[in-house]
Amino acid sequence: MTMQALALTFLITVAVGGVAWVFLYPLLSGQQQAEKRRASFAQVTPTAMRTDDRVRVRRAQVEETMKELEQKLAKQKKLSLNARIAQAGLTWSSQHFIIGSCVLGAAMLVLAYMGGVSLLAAAGFALSAGLGLPRWLLSFLKSRREKKFLEALPDAVDVIVRGVKSGLPLFDSIKIVATDSPEPLKSEFKAIIETQTIGMPIGEACQRLYERMPLPEANFFGIVVAIQSKTGGNLSEALGNLSKVLRDRRKMAAKVQAMSMEAKASAAIIGALPPIVMIMVYIMVPDYISLLWTHPTGRMMLAGCALWMSAGVLVMKKMINFDF
Repeated sequence: MTMQALALTFLITVAVGGVAWVFLYPLLSGQQQAEKRRASFAQVTPTAMRTDDRVRVRRAQVEETMKELEQKLAKQKKLSLNARIAQAGLTWSSQHFIIGSCVLGAAMLVLAYMGGVSLLAAAGFALSAGLGLPRWLLSFLKSRREKKFLEALPDAVDVIVRGVKSGLPLFDSIKIVATDSPEPLKSEFKAIIETQTIGMPIGEACQRLYERMPLPEANFFGIVVAIQSKTGGNLSEALGNLSKVLRDRRKMAAKVQAMSMEAKASAAIIGALPPIVMIMVYIMVPDYISLLWTHPTGRMMLAGCALWMSAGVLVMKKMINFDF
């Protein structure tokens, strides 16, 4: 064999080996599969796009839920008498309340008329007793009940958070709160359980808490549960943040109360000075001060003073009370 033939054979062998190295080695060694895997991991854009889509969908669901809640709250601005009685924690019906108000007004009319008061003044006392006193009683009971509810709500939310973190469903965690919490929190969470038992979703059942307890804190709780039930997410983290917000609001309320005590004391002293002076003058010189209710001009002056004093008390109350 000549040298030229050997050189040609060598070149052909090298060329075939090079082609085999280029095309067959990646398939046999698994390098091609490795390159495909690296390329699939390197393509993060579709995953990021999917994450952005999920965030966008979640934001849209949250906005839709908030709009629904705003519409419901707008419809609930005008409360019925039954709703006000329920908010005060009473089990009366509206008919019982109206009958009781009428009886109280009639009793005041009879007592005032028997005490020697004119019929017109007795009618004024009867209207005040029949219309004003029962509604003031409802407002007083409602505010006292709301105060007790606010004191116990952060601890109840913490119990729910611990239950959810330990693996319990939200419904079972609410059951624990309804069993162990003090009133009125116990009865309110029992109402949530009863409404959910009859087939209402847990989110909507928690939203109805605001109808019976019209407080921002109760509204926050209903919104968090409703949004999480519709859009998903970490419920324990959301409720944990809500518990922190509730405790911070309670601290802020206590701070506002402490900072406004001086103004409240000043307002109480200023408002109490005229009646105290009248009583002292009446004790020392009865004939001098008695002209205010025996003479027609004195009665007009006394009515005007009462009107101005009431306006001043209301203005001071508005200046002292802070909303946050």
